[in-house]
Amino acid sequence: MSNNDVKRLYRSRDNRMIAGVCAGLATYVDIDPTIVRLLFVLGLFAGGATFWAYLVMMLIVPEEP
Repeated sequence: MSNNDVKRLYRSRDNRMIAGVCAGLATYVDIDPTIVRLLFVLGLFAGGATFWAYLVMMLIVPEEP
């Protein structure tokens, strides 16, 4: 596997609602961004840990080049 074949996780620049985290995750796992957004919202109501996960990812995951 060459360096060009490696999948990288980036925050989306184009398909963002807040910081592009959900769209970036959706691109990484190749699913619709709406599904990831719904999962984050459901997780927020289920216990709130997704809020902290989103915040950390917003700070750590780089924006796509």
